[in-house]
Amino acid sequence: MALNIPNQEQYLSLPEEMFVIGQDDAQAEEIVRPSTTYWHDVWARFRKDPLALVGLIIIVAMALLAIFLPMVSPYSYDGMDLTAMNQGPTLQHPCGTDQMGRDLFIRILYGARISLTIGVVAAAINFLIGVLYGGLSGYIGGRTDMIMMRIVDILTSLPSLLYIVLIMLVFGSNMGSVILALCFTSWIGTARVVRSEVMRLKHSEYVLAARLSGANTRQLLLSHLIPNAMGPIIVSTAFLIPNAIFSESFLSFLGIGIQAPMASWGTLANDAIPMMLSQPYQMFFPVLAICLTMFSFNFIGDGMRDALDPRMKK
Repeated sequence: MALNIPNQEQYLSLPEEMFVIGQDDAQAEEIVRPSTTYWHDVWARFRKDPLALVGLIIIVAMALLAIFLPMVSPYSYDGMDLTAMNQGPTLQHPCGTDQMGRDLFIRILYGARISLTIGVVAAAINFLIGVLYGGLSGYIGGRTDMIMMRIVDILTSLPSLLYIVLIMLVFGSNMGSVILALCFTSWIGTARVVRSEVMRLKHSEYVLAARLSGANTRQLLLSHLIPNAMGPIIVSTAFLIPNAIFSESFLSFLGIGIQAPMASWGTLANDAIPMMLSQPYQMFFPVLAICLTMFSFNFIGDGMRDALDPRMKK
């Protein structure tokens, strides 16, 4: 029995709905997947990670509370009340008061302002320096790359506490000097990530095509290489924020960071040392704020790593 197989011209003349088996026109429209962007897919994968989503909610809630709640609170971070010294947590003072009668909850929120600001600003500066330095080193290559990487090795070999103390002595203990100290070598990790990604991508076909079309070094880096390496860069930057927050808290705890009367989480923990046995809540709440922030940013970083590169999760 011979089969009647239509030729190419007969296929082209067939109505389009015949190619969707068992579907009418309305159903044929429904099975078409709507077009989405790369970042839309990243956000969809990020939302499927419950720990990353919880971490994002905690950070956003903490930032909103730190910005707006002190504006309407009857207490200030340096307002003393000698009649309410060393009071435990109550409805009036949810985190209690310190040895000078200052409300610890408001002081922790002011500490969140300082810590989050230092973390985000330091991470942004390290992002810019690391991307530019690593991008140029990886793209130029050769002797220039060798010299730039040896400079990175020299900076890495310096004891971090040494230059931090020197910066504090020269510029004083304030937010500017803390950010400068944190940015001195923290960009090195981002620079190495960018360098490796640029060296991997610079021989790709689309880069060669852009070079043949007349694109200069700046256009190749900013329009082609760095955007295509943005996934690992964003993940590296996300982990810079908790590192900067912890470093600032550690410096303030040692007494060489943010100084009183400013309320940093590190200074709050330092002030609570004499009262740690008799009033342990004064140490507990600042440490809890540091831990929540560190875990939240780490969860966000892990979620972004899996969302930007789903193969990492597998």
